[in-house]
Order: sequence, then C-alpha cells, then structure tokens
Amino acid sequence: MRTARFIGSWLAGLLSLSTAALLFVLWLRFVLGSAEDTPIVLLLLIGVGLNLMVWSLIGLIRLVDEWVHKLLGRDPSTLLPRKEAPLPAGARIRDEDKRVTRARSDSGRRRRRGDLTPVLNPDTGQFEIPKVNTDPETISLAVIIPAHNEEPVIDGAIRSALRLFDRWDIYVVSDSSKDATAEIAAQTGVNVLELLTNRGKAGAIEAVIQEFDLIENYDGVVILDADTELHEDYVKGVRDQLRDPTVAAVAGFVVAEWKPQQRTVIGRLISAYRDRLYWLLQYMLRFGQTWRFTSVTFIVPGFASTYRTSVLKHLEINPKGLVIEDFNMTFEVHHKKLGRISMRPDTKAYSQDPFTLRDYKSQVRRWSLGFWQTVRRHGIWPSLFWFSLFFYILEVVLVAAMLLVTALIFVFVLPPALFGDAVLAVDWYADGYTAVTSMLPLSTVAVGLFVPDYILTCVIAMVRRRPSYLFYGLFFLPLRLLDSYLTLLTIPQAWTAKSDGRWKSPERVSIKS
Repeated sequence: MRTARFIGSWLAGLLSLSTAALLFVLWLRFVLGSAEDTPIVLLLLIGVGLNLMVWSLIGLIRLVDEWVHKLLGRDPSTLLPRKEAPLPAGARIRDEDKRVTRARSDSGRRRRRGDLTPVLNPDTGQFEIPKVNTDPETISLAVIIPAHNEEPVIDGAIRSALRLFDRWDIYVVSDSSKDATAEIAAQTGVNVLELLTNRGKAGAIEAVIQEFDLIENYDGVVILDADTELHEDYVKGVRDQLRDPTVAAVAGFVVAEWKPQQRTVIGRLISAYRDRLYWLLQYMLRFGQTWRFTSVTFIVPGFASTYRTSVLKHLEINPKGLVIEDFNMTFEVHHKKLGRISMRPDTKAYSQDPFTLRDYKSQVRRWSLGFWQTVRRHGIWPSLFWFSLFFYILEVVLVAAMLLVTALIFVFVLPPALFGDAVLAVDWYADGYTAVTSMLPLSTVAVGLFVPDYILTCVIAMVRRRPSYLFYGLFFLPLRLLDSYLTLLTIPQAWTAKSDGRWKSPERVSIKS
C-alpha cells in the first residue's frame, strides 16, 4: 500500500510538471506571436508579480549564503548589543473578571528561565553574560493558546502542543467563550485563564502574559491559534533560530491542512487555493525577506509565532482600534529596532482554513483591514523595512486594481463569443467592443490573465503531488478577484472603521483525526 502511494504521488507530480511545461510552451508561443503593442508583460506582472520575482532571487542568494556557511562550518550569528526600549505601561485585569486554573508539574515546581552562561563578545573580545539566552538546550518556552468558542478544535491543539511541551508550560486563555472551551482545556491539565469579558485575541494574550508573569519566567513565548497543529520539529527549529541573539521573533511556516474528506467542494477549493498561496508567499517572498541581511518581512503570522520575552515586554500588544494583533506586533519589532524576524521551513505548523465562502470572505477582510490599520497606526519611518514595504503596497494596490479592471474588460468583451455577433447590433456596445478589442483582444486577456497564474498552480500541484489542484486551480481566479476587491475595500475602512479586536470564530472541524 505504501509503495502504491509513493508511485502514485510521483506520477501525480509528473502529470503536473508536464501540464506546466506544456502550458508554458503554448503561452510563450502566444506571446512571441502577439502584436508588439499587446500589454502581455503587464498581464504577466498581474499574474505573477514583480515583488515575487525579486524576492525569489534574493531567496536563492540566501540559500547559497547559508549553504556556504554550512559547508565551512561557520555560524553567522554574532552577539550584537541592542538598545533597550522603554517598557510601556499596561493595565492589570481585575480579579473579578477572570478565573484561573493552574497546572502542576510532577515535581511541584514551575519551570523557570534558563541560566545564562558567559559568551564571547566579538566586539570587545571579552566573555559577557548575554542579554538573551542563545543556548538551544536551555531556552525555556511558554505556549499561549488564545481561544474564543473553539470547542471543536481546542483539545486537538492542546494535544498537539503536549507532544512537544510539558503541560505546565502551556497556557490556554478562553476569551469569554460561551461553549466548553475552558472546561475542555482544564481537563487536559494545562494552565487555563478564563476571561469573563470578551477582550479579543490581543487582549487575551496580554492578559495571560500578565497573569502568569510569563516574561519573567521564560526566555520565549509561542503563540498558537486554537486550530494549529505543530510539526514534530517545530520546537527544535525555533530554538535553533533563537541561537542568533539578533533574532527577536520566529515566524511559523504555515502549511494548509489538507483533509478533503472533511470538506465540501468549496472547502476543498479554499484549502487548495490557500496551500498554493502559502507556498508562494513563504518560499518566494518571505524566505528572501527574512534573510539576515534583509529582515523586512511585515508579518509574523499569529497562528504560530515565537517571540523572545526580552522583546515581548517592549511591545504594545493590545493598542486600541486594531482588529488583529500580528501585523502590529511585527511592525513594533521593526519600528522599535528590537531585532530581526527569522523564518525557516523547519518551523512548520498546520492551520485549518475556512470551510465556507462566507468565513473565507470574513477572514480575508479581517486580515486586510488589520494590515491597513497597522500601516495607519505606525506611519512611515526611514528604514529598509519601509523601503521594501512601500513597493509591496504599491504593487498590491496596482495589481488589485488592474486585476479587477481586466476582469471587467473580459466580461465586457465576452458576450459576442457566447451569443454571436447579434449583440453587436447595439450601437453603444459595438463601439465600445471595437475600441477595447483593438487594444486588448479577448484571447490576450484570457491567456494573459489566466495562463501564468495556472502555470504556478501546476508547479504547486507538482511540489505537493496533488493532481486534484489541476482541477481546483481552474477556479482560483475568482478567489483572487475576491481578495483584490477586499484589499481595496478595506483601505478607506482603516481610517473609518472602529475595531475592538473582538472575534467571531469561523466554522471548525475537530483536528484530532
């Protein structure tokens, strides 16, 4: 059975590769045979993106750099002194507004921050006690799982964490859940903080850090969503990256959960689309952005992120007016110059994507609004981070607008192909059709808009060895159009919408299986 699956996965990969190669050849012939004034390059940029191509090249340079260091047996990490930022004041929560269940270790004692040993400072040539623990053997980590009405998945998330952490190092905060989230968490023996007033995810994280004094007791804090499953190598990967004292936070490497038997056709489409999106963004964008010479990524995803506590105490985790916290926490790290963001594929974690189109739309809108709200809150400051972010924002806005306009043009010129030339009897439509198709023929719009995007889907289908993506990929374009619409829609809302960070959990399915 295992041999059959192995052969089947490789055949699926070859099928996807063959499809991608065939489409690329046909697309290239079409481009070479098109008129010189056809904006095929512009359509290619819409389909692929300039940022993706530039950061993919930088990512390749990073691969070579790390390979050379590994070959030479060198560690690029150095002990760099860092300027301490002022600690922002935070309000304590009232005792009557919470219920606390504390876990007990087998020895009756809670794990404390690891002892630090002297390290050679290359700048002074002397051994000094580092400001942060860089010994992967002694780095102590706490796990925070904020949850709001997550009864179907909270047990699975805790069980996943228990494979890698002791139960007294896991802290679940139930943010005014109306279901059995807190009770299920307490039955597993982990620490539980139950908030009686809904504070939102950021407020819940802030509350559990304060209640259990995690900054004083641990070297780092892992923040997980209630639907996250950790890969068995996650902790090892995090600790290895924290060997570098300049690393302030480690971004988890998200992998879309693929359990098609639990999903409808729409749910599978969303999961396949997200899997492709995650792969492209992480390997072809964020991998280059998190190189030690760049460090300009604008997001440490909140589904599985790790922050040093020496950094966390300087972050304003729960400012007013933001709908989500992860963009803001990442911007805070950059703005306050607290260190760099690290990301490698050895910190994988599995995330459960929306099952319905309604939940998908709600999640994308929330993410987009959170990004623009964070940009509004922090403003612009001179830095490589903002230099990179400016061109990213510019491309995102322009591509979203051009994608929607091009889709409208496609719809406008499509009727004659469907219903014949009879529709051209309408004078105003005939004039518009002639003007548009003279500059942008229907075939050019269709090929330029769809084919490059679908070739990327074929590549992901090959990498993931999932031939079903070849089918679902035919319908990815509508989801891209929805993403583009929500991206543009939420820009003005970032200045007008009032957000309190409170959340509404999407439809969930148990992650035990």
